[in-house]
Amino acid sequence: MTNPNRTIEFYFDYISSNAYLAWVALEPLAERYGYRVEPTPTLFAGYLEAYGQLGPAEIPVKAIWMAKNNLRKAALLGVPLNPPVHHPFNPLLALRVSSLEMGEVARAKLIRALFEAVWVNGLHVSEPAVVAGVAQDVGLDGEALVHAAQQPEAKLRLRNQTDAAIKAGAFGVPSMRVGTELFWGYDDFPYMERVLAGEDPMPAGELAKWTRAARPSAMRKRVREMRGEDVS
Repeated sequence: MTNPNRTIEFYFDYISSNAYLAWVALEPLAERYGYRVEPTPTLFAGYLEAYGQLGPAEIPVKAIWMAKNNLRKAALLGVPLNPPVHHPFNPLLALRVSSLEMGEVARAKLIRALFEAVWVNGLHVSEPAVVAGVAQDVGLDGEALVHAAQQPEAKLRLRNQTDAAIKAGAFGVPSMRVGTELFWGYDDFPYMERVLAGEDPMPAGELAKWTRAARPSAMRKRVREMRGEDVS
């Protein structure tokens, strides 16, 4: 039985295929341990800007590796996974629609439908008509939702959600927060499940060794010197 005080907060963006795979697997996992899922749309580009990072799609060799990795995971999950019609794309409208006030069941259906629109059906969710149609297909008033998502308060809500996720320690999508613990990516599910089960394998006290201030090393500079690079 789900305990409302036991929550997994799910930070996501439709631009992430890993977020799609995580969403498919998250609800059954949460139910198994009596948790509820609180989906929180966030803008992946906001993380990249905050931390000065490149997205996986901007690093060609990483993009190829991720495609293989995700196809293997999708096959094991038994779910379809297809290339999106555009990538990267602008996910703002879909994220803002998903952030609007609505019931938990309706929001979960909408999120699943929008993920599938991108990663299964090849639909371009940057287009208002597409988002409205997806919402309509799950029994919602698509036109009204798209109109509401274009208002200033909806834009501010998504910005605030992204800022709050970063403040909570999230640095990418999907991220799952359980209490004070943050898990990143679908590949982190085995460790998150251990925590949900009350069996965290991390030895008590060990983390302190890795979070204390460390003295910087000149190793990178020395390697560059050995290569004959100018390090001045």
